[in-house]
Amino acid sequence: ERVEAAGIHPVLTDLGHADYAGIPVDADHLVHLAAYMQPGSIDYDLAISQNAEATGLLLEHCRRYESALVMSTHSVYKPVDDPWHVFAPTDPLGDVNAFSPTYSISKIGQEAVARTMARLLDLPVTIARMNASYGPNGGLPTYHFRAVAKGDPLVTRWDPCPYQPIHQDDINTQLAGLLAAASVPATILNWAGDEQVTVQEWAAYMGELIGREAQVQVVEQPGTLRGSCADVSARLAAAGPCRVGWQSGMSGLAASEV
Repeated sequence: ERVEAAGIHPVLTDLGHADYAGIPVDADHLVHLAAYMQPGSIDYDLAISQNAEATGLLLEHCRRYESALVMSTHSVYKPVDDPWHVFAPTDPLGDVNAFSPTYSISKIGQEAVARTMARLLDLPVTIARMNASYGPNGGLPTYHFRAVAKGDPLVTRWDPCPYQPIHQDDINTQLAGLLAAASVPATILNWAGDEQVTVQEWAAYMGELIGREAQVQVVEQPGTLRGSCADVSARLAAAGPCRVGWQSGMSGLAASEV
């Protein structure tokens, strides 16, 4: 209903079974945000079919478009010991044992398929590795704020656990630039905010905003990313700097949630 109210025509489709009858073949741009993420599942075959194979089938269906953006994830990077390591798009990739065990492997598979389809179809593609998106519709910092507001413990993997969160408003503003940067072979970049901030720091700030003490519980998870700092130089060149700083964004979040 919210999408329709914005003048957008929604279509129900099954990506895994190539049921794309309602998706036009002659639109201008594709923004592929859908992702299969199943906590605890070890069905790699299903995850690869949903995240990787489906991306290839969808790009083939949209082969006449001017460009496509395929959303990937920072969780494709091979973990390193330094929590402040700044990951570049050329850094090694690897398995990240997060709460969804099949996620990183299937998303690496998705990137490989998207790269192949860009060349095979001569379709300009941008592969954007999202860091920590947030806003009134959700995202990791948003879920953390809701935990703080309820007085519930906020669980994170490491201390410190840095990210470069990016607000939904900046995502909306930067999308056109990232589509314009699509190329053959595919453009690969990190989609993250401009500022490094830890879970511990934003939790404390959230607590200050609403007068509650944040309870941060660290449960170490070997094999996961100790930090998610990102080299955003390619994103800056394509779409410019972020306009929403992390404190401003989370202040706005607090105002909308309380």
